[in-house]
Formats: sequence, C-alpha cells, structure tokens
Amino acid sequence: MNTKVNIAGVEWKNPVTVASGTFGSGAEYADFVDLNRLGAVTTKGVANVPWAGNPTPRVAETYGGMMNAVGLQNPGIDVFCERDIPFLKKYDTKIIVNVCGRSEEDYCEVVERLADEDVDMLEINISCPNVKEGGIAFGQNPKAAEAITKAVKKYAKQPVIMKLSPNVTSIPEMAKAVEAGGADAVSLINTFTGMKIDIDRKKFVLANRTGGVSGPAIHPIAVRMVYEAAHAVKIPVIGMGGIAKAEDAIEMILAGASAVSVGTANFYNPAVTMEIVDGIEKYMEKYGFENVSDMVGIVE
Repeated sequence: MNTKVNIAGVEWKNPVTVASGTFGSGAEYADFVDLNRLGAVTTKGVANVPWAGNPTPRVAETYGGMMNAVGLQNPGIDVFCERDIPFLKKYDTKIIVNVCGRSEEDYCEVVERLADEDVDMLEINISCPNVKEGGIAFGQNPKAAEAITKAVKKYAKQPVIMKLSPNVTSIPEMAKAVEAGGADAVSLINTFTGMKIDIDRKKFVLANRTGGVSGPAIHPIAVRMVYEAAHAVKIPVIGMGGIAKAEDAIEMILAGASAVSVGTANFYNPAVTMEIVDGIEKYMEKYGFENVSDMVGIVE
C-alpha cells in the first residue's frame, strides 16, 4: 500500500497537510504532533514586511465552526527565513510557504526572496477575506487572478499553488484562470465571509465586523467546490474546508482532491492530522486501494 502523492512534481509521503494560519509554522504544534508524519506543513501567511493584523477581538465561535478576522498577522519574510525555515528543515516533511501581499509587487518580492530558500512549494493566498487591499480583490476577478499567477510564476523557482476563494460566482472559472496563468496546482477553499452580532451588547462580535467562516459547517460546500474545480482543470487540486476526521478527507479525495489540508480542527484536536493519516490508510486497506491516486476523483 502506497500513501505517497505527487503534487506538481513534489512527492509527499501522504496526502495530508495543514491549512495556512491554523498551524503557525509548525513550532506551536511540535509538542503535540509528530511533524514527520505529515505529508507537508503549510505555513502561516508570510508578507514582504511585518503585518500587525486586524484589531481585536478577531476570533469568535459559531455554530459548527468559527470565524476569524486575524488579518494575516505575520513577522515578515526576514524573520520567517531566519527562524521558521531552519525549524521546519529539522523534520522529514515538505514545506509549503503561504505568501500574502497587498499588491502584485508585494507577492513577487516574497516569491523572489524564497527562490533561493530550501522550501518545496509556494501557496499564493489571493483569497483572504480579512484584508482590504490585494488579497480578495485578486481572488474574485478571473483576469486579476490570471495576471497575479503569471507575475509570481516569473520569479518562482518552486511549484506554485494558487489558493482560491469560495466567495465567487464560479469556482471552475477561477480555477481555469489561474491554470491559464501557469499555476502548478490549486488549493481550495479559503473561508466564507460571515458576520456575527452580540444581541445583548448590540455590537459586532469581531472588531473587523466581518470574518472568515471555517469549520465543519462549510464542509459540504467545500466538497462541491473541490469537485467542480477538479473537473475544470488538469492541475492537481488540494482540498480543504471543514475537514475534521478521516471520512471528511476521504470524501475530498473521492471528489477529486489529490491532497487535503486540515485547518480549524487543529484548534480543538491537535492530533487530528495524524488520525486522518491513519484513517486514510485503514480505508485503503479496507477497500483494496494500492495507491492514493487510485482514489482521486473516482466519484463521477
């Protein structure tokens, strides 16, 4: 039985990674999770300069999930290269760096800086709903998404994964746009834009008013969008959105995802990724799948 997957020429030992922003850059979880068991670690978003993020409160619980408006707080590329890459290199896992920016230049600057760093893949975040500039603007317009993909591809030495937003009219159209721009893979979905009001205080729960909704409540929608994207493009799809157990991950793979990413569940069950790796192996054994690739997209 072979759990290895090949995503854009990079071989992962299994199809499980973590969703950007839910795992820091691995150090916060290293006491709870054997990072060597993950197919890849996807880092928190990294910008060309430090970002302070949004004002607090910026996290709230919702029915079947949570909302966040962290706003991509991060220490910037210099600290990331000095501190986080050396930490992750100690483990036998692939490193995917999530890149954020407010303009095309911002993204390209970070991608260019990472060209000579020992990291395996880049995930370009054009879909954060909590950043006023850049981010979501690129992620909702197919022409802009294609243009930003083309721009980062000029500087990238590593394969480029474009992270798509669900806050669009047509996911297949967005997936095709970034594929046309030269993306090596797509990942989806990022969070849905939501809002919560405290009825006693008669105020917004989040200082940002709106936030990204994630968790089990969005899972069925994520499965549908992964299915649509996988049928629209020839490049690999990394599926995410409300994966909380092995069954959820397997569902994504059967829908067409070549790999999966686990986010919100890490917060309340730090061991969830390892449970999912084990669960996928058990499923393969039960149904006689030799390779993970034999399962990808078999539900038509």
